[in-house]
Order: sequence, then structure tokens, then C-alpha cells
Amino acid sequence: MNSPIHRARTARTAPSPSTPPTAVPRADGRSLSRRRLLQGSAALAAGATAAGALSACGGASAPAGATQIDYWLWDANQLPAYSAAIDLFMEKNPDVFVRVTQLGWDDYWTKLTASFVAEAGPDAFADHLARYPEFLKLGVIAPLDGLGPLDDIPATQFQDGLQELWTGQDGKRYGMPKDYDTIAVMYDRTMLEEEGLTPEDLEDLDWNPEDGGSFEKMLARLTLDANGVRGDEDGFDPKNVARYGMAADSGIDYTGQTSWSPFAYSTGWTFTDADTWGTHFNYDDERFAATMDWYFGLVDKGLFPPFGVFGDSSPTQTQVQTGKAALSLAGSWMITTFNNMEGMELGIAPLPSGPVGTPMSMFNGLGDSISSQSDNKEEAARLIAFLASDDAQQVIGERAPFFPSTDVGTEAAIEAFAEEGLDVTPFTDRVANGETGLYPLVENSAAIMQTMQAAFDQCWMRQLDGADFASYNDRVNALFE
Repeated sequence: MNSPIHRARTARTAPSPSTPPTAVPRADGRSLSRRRLLQGSAALAAGATAAGALSACGGASAPAGATQIDYWLWDANQLPAYSAAIDLFMEKNPDVFVRVTQLGWDDYWTKLTASFVAEAGPDAFADHLARYPEFLKLGVIAPLDGLGPLDDIPATQFQDGLQELWTGQDGKRYGMPKDYDTIAVMYDRTMLEEEGLTPEDLEDLDWNPEDGGSFEKMLARLTLDANGVRGDEDGFDPKNVARYGMAADSGIDYTGQTSWSPFAYSTGWTFTDADTWGTHFNYDDERFAATMDWYFGLVDKGLFPPFGVFGDSSPTQTQVQTGKAALSLAGSWMITTFNNMEGMELGIAPLPSGPVGTPMSMFNGLGDSISSQSDNKEEAARLIAFLASDDAQQVIGERAPFFPSTDVGTEAAIEAFAEEGLDVTPFTDRVANGETGLYPLVENSAAIMQTMQAAFDQCWMRQLDGADFASYNDRVNALFE
């Protein structure tokens, strides 16, 4: 695609697995038992019990003569943009009434799973790449091919690679791209100025796994111990740090989206043996091992927080706001959150260039899927086709705290951010320049996550080295045999 611009986000009332099996229709005509759906994966059946509230807009019921469809999403930040676009859809399609429901991430997936079990789920819903392979395996999402206006939308309408992420191994589409995200560096411009540095000093940095390049030098320059000694000065105490050069998420997982993945990708490493639907992971690659040794080795140098220092109550934006960390690798979906932090003037810088000669960012994208159980697939198809249209993308982009999936939506978002004084090209340049690696779209993601989490935690705790990931890699690859 010749585009000027080339995106992990539930009520806890899942029925008990001990409930007698009840058939749930599958897309392939076979039946899916209630027990199998609930036990399909750890990601699908969270085992939670506390009830969560729905937040709905668009009214309680359809007017006379209109078909009501339900559309669910999880991101409260996206709700205003999509509500505005859906209002426009209903204005243009008075025979369809859309009831919009938003739940928080932790409640969304459990509620969605329970709704499939009860055959009472939404007609269309926001889907995530980490979840849809399991939904596809369980037959609870419908192929979009053959559903009216969706057949008229080519993959070239979206940023390069987005539709491929939502295409199954059977060649059919199971999600219509909604948006995309990349990674960049967020910081407080006031802090940088107080350190005698300029935004230009954060541009054109380089990185390598041997000595960390100019990026590690910058981290050391911005790190302070409790005595005010910098990380690049004699006498620095790495065990008593007041401000870390780089912020840390509360947890680091097998995708490393906002942590280690930009560095690993910039060595030429890839997650699997294929761009999508790979069946062999490469956690045993020497380039990956070297990246892990460098990245988590920053803990030993005092430039990166040790395991457990910052929890969920102190996310990376708070670490930067309070001066506990200088720089944060963050996803584009966090731009508005960082920008709204009180007492902080947001700056955005590009990722450092790696051994491949350029920066590299993970490229992720959410999609709109349709339930195979829906009795209103045609109306749901009309809705999500409209959400991908130029009219809707313009409306969404003007209000979006993220980058919509098409050029029209992305350009509208860039202009909206610019009106707030934000240059977001460190995010959009990665796509425009083809400097991205796809989110690992694979089967068995829940099992992979469980298998690999111990390795990442132990490496962060400095209990194993990069080479030790090879044995975990063997266990992951065994899942595909």
C-alpha cells in the first residue's frame, strides 16, 4: 500500500465448568459444549466471580421497526470516538439501532466468554490478536467474507499488514481492522530541560546488545542515585537509585510489546518462522538471548528498575510524572494518558536505531469481529463496514486518542494531536518507513504466555541468562507438534 503513514487492553460471571454441557452452535455446523468453551484456554476462562457493571450508550432499546444490534468494546478512551461514529451510522441507517456497551479490560473477556456460553453475546465486538485465534478455534466468531458490504472493502484500504493480521489460516477474514499502534519514547520535556538537554538529544540515538550504544549512554546520563550522582559518573550507586533512566511496566510478558520487543526486532530477530500463524518460536536465537542479557542487565547497572519495584499502582506514566523514571517506552494508545498527566509536559521521541540500521516497533491492530451466534450478521456487517469508511474514520480520527486503521483516520488523528501541540511522527514514521514487526499472531497464545512468564520474571530477577530461554523455547514449540 502506497500510504503516507503506515495497535492490550470483562463482568466476572462465567458459568461454572461443572455445569452440564449445553450445545453452542459453531460456525462449521458442529456443536460446542459449554464445558469446552469455558475450558478452551486460560485466556478465555479467567475463573473470576465478582460481578462487573456494563456501561451502555445509545439508549435502552430500538425504536419501532428498527433491528437492534449490540456492539461491545473495552477501551473507555475509545468510547466517545466510536459513539460519535455509530450515531452517524444510525443517522444514515435508521433501520438499525446500535446499543454500545463498554467494559474494562479485566471484565471484558470474561463477560464476552460467558455471553458466548449463554448464547447472549454481542453481534459485533472489538477483538484482540491475543484472543481471536482461540475464538476462531472454538467457532464463536464468523468469517466476514460473504457478508454484504464487507466484501467491497479491500485490504489496501487499511495500513499495510493490518488485514493480514485478521486473516485466518483458511484465508478468510475474521476481523475488520479498527486501528493500529506502534511504540515510541515518552518523557517530560521539563525534566529534560532541567537536565540541560534538548528534544534533539533524544533523536538519532542508536542501540546494540554489546554496549547499548548512545541509547544506553543517555539512560546513564538521566539516571540519578539517592546522592544525586548520575549513572555515568564515578561513585554512582546502582543499588540506591532515585530516578531510573528507563521506566518499567509492572510485568513483562512473552510479547514484550512496550519493553524488550523494539530492541529484539532491531537485531533482525523475529518471533516465529512466519509473519502470521507461525508454528516455531525463536526464543533460542542468539540475537534474542543477547537482547535479553542487555535489557535485563540494565538492572545490574541501576538504569532499569529491579523486579517488583513498581506495581500496578505506579504505571510508567506515573513513574515519569513523579520523576522516578526519565524515559518510558510506551504504545501510541497511551499518548492521551501521558499528555493528561498533571505537572508534566509530554515529549515524544523515536526509538533508537538498532543493528539493522533503523528503529523497529511492534505493529499491532485491533479488529471488529462478528459473533457466529448473531441473528443479525448482515446488520452487524453494515455497522463495521461503516466504521471502516472514510466518513466514520474522519469522525473517529478527529476524536481519537489512537490511530485509526485507514489513511483518512490516521491523518485526522495526527491533525487532532497537532492541535494539542503534539508531534506524533515518532509513532507514525515507523509504519510509513516499514520499520515494524508484526504482533505474534499464533495459536496457543494462552499456553505460551504461561510457559514463558517464568522465564521473563526470572531473567528480570537476574536468576537466569538469555541463553536459558532455549529450554523454554523447546516447551513452547512442543505445543505445535
